[in-house]
Amino acid sequence: GPLVGAKPYWRLVGEDGRPQDAAVRTSSGDAGLDQAALDAVRDWRFEPAKRDGVPMRAWCIVPITFSLDD
Repeated sequence: GPLVGAKPYWRLVGEDGRPQDAAVRTSSGDAGLDQAALDAVRDWRFEPAKRDGVPMRAWCIVPITFSLDD
């Protein structure tokens, strides 16, 4: 059957909501799969963190769910 899982990845989100950096928090055990997950969120847009109503850069945890067929 398919291999299914979810792993958390760190993502630095800028004031404009665009990803600025990324890091693997817990490896999937496969470097290629980890890289594919990091690449997948490269074009995502996020709601930036705010302090006193002012957007700011902040790290967030992004869970990535994957499913691999045999």
